[in-house]
Amino acid sequence: MHIAFIGLGHMGGPMAVNLQKAGHSVAAFDLSPLACDKFAAAGLTIASSAAAAVQGAQVVISMLPASRHVQALYLGAPGDSGGLLTQIAPGTLVIDSSTIAAATSQQVAHAADAAGIDFIDAPVSGGTGGAIAGTLTFMVGASHAQLERARPVLEKMGSNIFHAGHVGAGQTAKICNNMLLGILMIGTSEAIALGVANGLDPQVLSEIMRRSSGGNWALEKYNPWPGVQESAPSSKAYAGGFGTDLMLKDLGLAQENAGAVQACTPLGGLARSLYAMHSMAGHGGLDFSSIVQSLQKRADASAS
Repeated sequence: MHIAFIGLGHMGGPMAVNLQKAGHSVAAFDLSPLACDKFAAAGLTIASSAAAAVQGAQVVISMLPASRHVQALYLGAPGDSGGLLTQIAPGTLVIDSSTIAAATSQQVAHAADAAGIDFIDAPVSGGTGGAIAGTLTFMVGASHAQLERARPVLEKMGSNIFHAGHVGAGQTAKICNNMLLGILMIGTSEAIALGVANGLDPQVLSEIMRRSSGGNWALEKYNPWPGVQESAPSSKAYAGGFGTDLMLKDLGLAQENAGAVQACTPLGGLARSLYAMHSMAGHGGLDFSSIVQSLQKRADASAS
């Protein structure tokens, strides 16, 4: 199958590589020359543009940072003659795995439907490790028929595929998940920092909590304290992984949605404020688990 893949970041690049390893013909594109060079070295065919990538594609997949990027890609920026939907052949399946507002997914899906194109939202969870290993979780907003059409492709990149509902539902499920993840990472960081301020070994404390009622995904796979888990971004100077600014964006989407449906999310709001302060302190490009640095400073100050 010929697949176009747009967006070769920390997540998109490994996802595209896994599709190629599965035997698909992949034409990839990213606005970053560095990203293109990196994944060309990994064996991907790099197209000269997004429009060139989608020529002859049966499936188009995008993994972009935010709503505005998805809108600009598919619908065109203000003043443009048109977006990528004008270049995609009718009957093509488009899978957007970006984490964006549900309303944006629905807007693009409506335009795609008018052009005879199947558009679904399928944001992911599982981090860069899951993207590399092909074990991502997909949260899909689509009709049943669209999901079954997409399933053989999604299965080459992930091990869990959930049908959340119609278009936009995948995005809603994703922001709920990421709001909880942001809250859990702050709580985990706060607990470890408190223990360390009292002289506890962070590795021993993490294992105690992991095997006790405080156990969670951060303790299992993504410990925020440097040196506790060799594979975690915290042990690599918080490089790579899922950026603080991306978490801040997702928490903002959650709060916007909560306001729209009048849901009460006080911890989500607090998490957004804490990540906003962390970003403003110059840590926006670091992995989101670096929030422990801000909490550690406060623990150290209170102990002195």
